[in-house]
Amino acid sequence: MTEEAQRVIDAMEAVEAIADPEERARAIGEVLADQAERARRWREDRRKTVLDLRAQQPPVSYRKIAARLGVSLRTVQDIEAGYSGSGKNRPRKDPDT
Repeated sequence: MTEEAQRVIDAMEAVEAIADPEERARAIGEVLADQAERARRWREDRRKTVLDLRAQQPPVSYRKIAARLGVSLRTVQDIEAGYSGSGKNRPRKDPDT
């Protein structure tokens, strides 16, 4: 885990450790409100990184991108296709076909 990611996780744990329930709830609300917008920007930033790697000549393979970013091969493919990367908005196969 990167140092930056660990600092973020530590900060979230500090919010969870706030003793006063009302203060903790306010802090959680502030973090959740910020996270909604930040998540959108972060998904787009990660997608740009994937697209930039794929645009190189020769293109970086999906497997290499997945290894570099620490995600699955399918996640890289979903990101490139414009899906969220979680598979939640990936088109589903028709069960009747």
